[in-house]
Order: sequence, then C-alpha cells, then structure tokens
Amino acid sequence: MGRLIKYFLYLVVLAAIGLVIYAYVGPWFGADFDAPTAEVRKPVVLNAD
Repeated sequence: MGRLIKYFLYLVVLAAIGLVIYAYVGPWFGADFDAPTAEVRKPVVLNAD
C-alpha cells in the first residue's frame, strides 16, 4: 500500500511539472491562454420599490 501511495505522489508531482511546462511552452504551439477582450453590456433590471 505504501508503494502505491508513493507512485501516486510521483504521478501528481509529474503532472504538476507537466502543467507548468505546458503553461510556458503552450503558446509556442498555438495554445491561447488570453482572456476574451470583447466588451459585454447587459441591461440590469432593479426592483427597488
């Protein structure tokens, strides 16, 4: 059981490292992490009677 937990922790650490690498290298391969910049306007109805 201890080896299973150890391998699981190794997998979690490798996944975190992979995510960080993807965040840095992703834009070179076409991944776009920018937020949409379009302005959104919606009417708000306030019921303040």
